[in-house]
Amino acid sequence: MIYLRENLSFNEAHMIVESDDREGKNLYMSGICIQGGIRNANQRVYPVNEISKAVKTLNDQIQNGYSVLGEVDHPDDLKINLDRVSHMIVNMWMDGPNGYGKLKILPTPMGQLIKTMLESGVKLGVSSRGSGNVSGDGRNEVSDFEIITVDMVAQPSAPGAYPTPIYEHLMNTRGGYNAFRIAQEVKGDPMAQKYLKESLLNVISNLK
Repeated sequence: MIYLRENLSFNEAHMIVESDDREGKNLYMSGICIQGGIRNANQRVYPVNEISKAVKTLNDQIQNGYSVLGEVDHPDDLKINLDRVSHMIVNMWMDGPNGYGKLKILPTPMGQLIKTMLESGVKLGVSSRGSGNVSGDGRNEVSDFEIITVDMVAQPSAPGAYPTPIYEHLMNTRGGYNAFRIAQEVKGDPMAQKYLKESLLNVISNLK
């Protein structure tokens, strides 16, 4: 079994950003999380039946009360880092050859970062994270596939480009660490939230 991750841009994933109330308290993203039956940008092919089984397994976990959490960007392993969590997957389903998901943005520091970016018009993509085997016969066909989670990533500026590490960019931006610390310590303080939003908007401007 090897570590597998596949990036999709905002447009490739046909992402929809929506809220379930007038105040925008609960924010969601939904769209394609993993493509099946085609050769993707990493030259791998995920058979539709493999994606279907993996989606069902993950959705069964969700329906049974298991919290499937996702991060901003993602590490080079399958472990979930709680300090980087920005959202959770509330539903996954198949539509044609593709696995779709609905992601709820959480009120964590990284979730606040994602929320501010989305509300400011930043188009974020998704990246599935999982494991499986890849055939060595040149077909690069994936078998025994298991989705662990779906992470949020910045949209690459060109095909094959790595996304900007949003979390690290925040930490390295002037005032970024203070914004992160304030978000952790005083989530209910309106003044702190105002400072956080201003700092995150500064991060967004530097991502352009």
